[in-house]
Amino acid sequence: MAGIEKANGHRPSGLLHLLDPALRMAPHPKQEEVAFDLEEVLSSVVRLESQVPPDSFSARTLGTERQGNAVMIDKEGMFLTIGYLVVDANHIVLHSRGGKSVQAELVGYNHESGLAIIHSQSDMGLKPVKLGDSDMLSEQDYVIMAAYGGPNHAISGSVVSRREFAGSWEYLLNRAIFTAPLHPNWSGAGLFGRDGTLRGIGSLWVNDAEVGRRESPGNMFVPINLLKPIYDDLISHGMVTGPTRPWLGIYTAEAMERLFVSGVTPDGPAEDAGIEPGDLVVGIENNPVTTLSEMYEQVWSAGVEGDEILINIRRDGESMDIRVISGSRYRFMQRRKQH
Repeated sequence: MAGIEKANGHRPSGLLHLLDPALRMAPHPKQEEVAFDLEEVLSSVVRLESQVPPDSFSARTLGTERQGNAVMIDKEGMFLTIGYLVVDANHIVLHSRGGKSVQAELVGYNHESGLAIIHSQSDMGLKPVKLGDSDMLSEQDYVIMAAYGGPNHAISGSVVSRREFAGSWEYLLNRAIFTAPLHPNWSGAGLFGRDGTLRGIGSLWVNDAEVGRRESPGNMFVPINLLKPIYDDLISHGMVTGPTRPWLGIYTAEAMERLFVSGVTPDGPAEDAGIEPGDLVVGIENNPVTTLSEMYEQVWSAGVEGDEILINIRRDGESMDIRVISGSRYRFMQRRKQH
């Protein structure tokens, strides 16, 4: 997770401020614009607060106190949110519009999508939303970006791009959803279609939402279709079962067709193998790479967790080959938690 908070101008968390001009001046959805009960559906979005132990894996980069949103997706009290709000959390509270606050617990987390499921420990008196089809969203489609607080804290907007998103923290989405205008409380916010179905979960603020525009502030949402094939595993096991992708514990910045190591996880696979911040990654398994997506695809195609990955680097002008025994992010986090 290190590096997530300042990756190429992207920001992972948004805090709602009632006087924020981006929200106060934004177009709010109106009942006549949609084919569903606006108040009822948007009330499914609740405020989330979490606390994380200071010695946890993600505390150094994401902090120990986090705030955002979660969306109720199941009548049994399951809520969907963005994972960085709750990963490593030992205390989670949900707040509804009526002032009701309930304790919640983390049920499942998936780093590959960035999504997490939490469970409220008592009934909040809300109705779950229906999951839509994010694959059907195209550029220019009408959407509602909804944070906790109902229609007055929601923004009407549109999809401005469907494209790949690569994050410095070994994260890649093939068809992320980019929207505008910017919602200032994006973390875990719900993205709804005109039919009231949930199409995505808010992840980031970006300044390049619209392709080809130099300054184009907006949000990136994780497509809801990424949840569907892993939902049962997250509910039953807390994670997707089976072997996971090889994880390096390396944070990489992409600039001018070069890949610079911006950081390594302490005691992670990359650091143990001798990779250092400032190294230039030029290849994986002797296959040249110049973009984050190329790098990740080469690493993930090289095997599964535990397999050895050859990283071709340049350091101080010299070429070096470093063999990294890959690991599992999930097992690493569990070990850190136990210690």
